[in-house]
Amino acid sequence: MPALRLAPPMTLAVEGDSFGGPVDFGWTDDQVALRQGAVGFASRRLADGVIERDRDSVFSRDLWDACADFGLQGILVPEEWQGGGHDTLSAVAVLEGIGYGARDNGLVFSVASHAASCAGPLVEFGSEDQKSRWLPGLANGTSIGATAITEPDSGSNALALATTAVENSGDWILDGSKTFVTNGPIADLFLIYARTGASGFGGITCFVVPRDADGLAVGPAMDKMGIRTSPISQVHLDGCQVPGSAILGGVGSGAMVFSQTMDLERLLVMAPAIGVMQRLLERCVGHARERTVGSVPIGKQQVIAHRIAEMELELEAARLLLYRAAWHRTHSGAATRESALAKLAVSEAYVASCRTAIQIFGGYGYMVDYELERELRDAVAATLYVGTSEIQKNLIAGLRGLG
Repeated sequence: MPALRLAPPMTLAVEGDSFGGPVDFGWTDDQVALRQGAVGFASRRLADGVIERDRDSVFSRDLWDACADFGLQGILVPEEWQGGGHDTLSAVAVLEGIGYGARDNGLVFSVASHAASCAGPLVEFGSEDQKSRWLPGLANGTSIGATAITEPDSGSNALALATTAVENSGDWILDGSKTFVTNGPIADLFLIYARTGASGFGGITCFVVPRDADGLAVGPAMDKMGIRTSPISQVHLDGCQVPGSAILGGVGSGAMVFSQTMDLERLLVMAPAIGVMQRLLERCVGHARERTVGSVPIGKQQVIAHRIAEMELELEAARLLLYRAAWHRTHSGAATRESALAKLAVSEAYVASCRTAIQIFGGYGYMVDYELERELRDAVAATLYVGTSEIQKNLIAGLRGLG
């Protein structure tokens, strides 16, 4: 497989707070090496047998462990807790390379979600006791993490929680149900968001809950359209009792924890999509050169050439928005607007690229063996998870004082 093409270094220096100051997209030698190493690892270990695993909705623990050995699950975890200690920009570089080399988008999604929405908040908001207890296992992959916030009746309004947590003699009793919990069927540790106060931003608290906690029950794996190798389920809480030490970040800080976690998760789960789009672009260029009609390569037809040009435009625009958001989070610690713009752009471009690839390959693109129909099924989910495209638009507009 050819090496992933690196986006050229870019420096944007402009005046005004809305631009956030100078942005330097030049990659360090270490970041280039990390990304190229990720391409090699993923193409060797994560690219085979995906058709069968997707068909049967099989999560591969062996490949999960291989990812852990490579350092993916602990990419953001400091070295003192057995992680790689990388920043957001480096993590994006690595996961882009993984997306390019891998074919198992579901497994990659599970890994990225684990790193961003479970290990990430513990790194940022955990107490020393919570970090020492949970981070080593999350970093080395022996423990699998999941985040439970979405509820059956809350839809895209993730903070409209009905799950409650009531204090009782220093402990907390959790009651309610969660749905669409990525990694739920296989998770050892859950970050569970519950209402501990009145409605609104300040009435939510995040709890760190092990799978074997009394009163926590995990439902069966749910069948779905795409990313089928990433298991998902409901989680039920019936008088689930946890100690006060299970609170992450303090009582009433759950919405803040969730908001900052989403900034990170938008970037990490979208980074592999950039790699996938790069790979699809290269496949389409190769096919357009080799496939002939009447001895003339189909790439000579303007309609095909223009479709490929549009794929490249969408890829590069999405890539730069993702890099900018990762740069902002790395250097300022916050990137809500930037991550929402990146998530919206990457997810929509991802779906468009997959549809274009199928059109360019024609009937062959619709066949399972060509693995393009699966790419489209997987891509559609990107417009739904971590906030739908409509939610991203609401967030972007809201930050402008609209809506």
